[in-house]
Amino acid sequence: MPLILTEEQTMLRDSARDFLAEQAPVSQLRLLRDSADADGFSRVLWSRFAEMGFTGVLVPESSGGLGLGHVEAGVVMDRIGHQLCASPLLASGLVAVTALRQAGSEAQQQHWLPLLASGKAIATLAVDEGVKHKPAHFNTRVTAHGPGWRLEGAKTLVLDGHVADLLIVAASVEGDASRTALFLVSPQAVGVTVERTVMVDAHNAARVQFKGVELGADALLGTLDSGGPALAAALDVGRAAVAAELMGLADEVFDRTVQYLKDRRQFGKQIGEFQALQHRAAHLYSELQISHAAVLKAQQMLDADIAGAAAAVALAKARAGRTATSAVQEAVQMHGGMGMTDAFEFGFFMKRARVLQELWGDSNFHLDALARRRGY
Repeated sequence: MPLILTEEQTMLRDSARDFLAEQAPVSQLRLLRDSADADGFSRVLWSRFAEMGFTGVLVPESSGGLGLGHVEAGVVMDRIGHQLCASPLLASGLVAVTALRQAGSEAQQQHWLPLLASGKAIATLAVDEGVKHKPAHFNTRVTAHGPGWRLEGAKTLVLDGHVADLLIVAASVEGDASRTALFLVSPQAVGVTVERTVMVDAHNAARVQFKGVELGADALLGTLDSGGPALAAALDVGRAAVAAELMGLADEVFDRTVQYLKDRRQFGKQIGEFQALQHRAAHLYSELQISHAAVLKAQQMLDADIAGAAAAVALAKARAGRTATSAVQEAVQMHGGMGMTDAFEFGFFMKRARVLQELWGDSNFHLDALARRRGY
């Protein structure tokens, strides 16, 4: 499949670009940070996301969504990266929706997917428990309790967990690390404690504790056997979306830097005329194009076979993380010391890139996964 966008995907990109540039400039993130906003994102903007259909990009039309694919989701996430827009789209509209579609019963999907597509409810995946991403290791566990389950454990880095109406919790079954199940848990349930954590990039996550949380039989998402594959699919969708956001972020930083090279004059000429800076900019441009191709390929493979896209997604996440890191570092270097001042916005991009690099596995995590998959 050609590594280019179709006409329809290009139109969606342009629509998302114009909408986000007008409604969610980077200055809005600064305002959310400085005002210590209780939600950490704009509810008004979230409603407009729903009106544009972004909240239901992966939700089938029969459930009120757009019924589009992961390339289209990536197009929107790319433009979000340009603006550093804070919203629950990644956690709720992409990752949680995927978990529900992959494992949810018909009743669970009929109840939750329309709510998520309309933006009237926010859901998020609770998977990580430590400082590093280890999706195969859970201390959180469920045990059979009467007709239902009892949940014990704790989760960290639960994206937008402080505003979620639904937590999709990954847990081991009866303490068996080889058996992973997903459970639908209300943040208001007895025994659930949610603590908001404002991250270094002014976006939001939460720490969540579960102490003797009693769940009904219908809290199990799908079956005990569907939890592992559904979790893997949801994480891969999230990783591909994060890679797209990283590439949007990197493109924005690169464009601003190139413009600065044209505008800034030193020793009677534009600094972009200096060969050393030209070489560095050209190298970064090449890295951006290669990484864009890797990310688009991963999205296309998710659309073709979500269960068989893991290697492509790992490559995309690893490359996007490293490329975005290089982009923000070069931006600061080429702008000199003022590039790190808060008056400029490069610090926001650098911090966001750092958080996204770690989210659901950094470059080293995914390169190691690729090596192991190939027998090294």
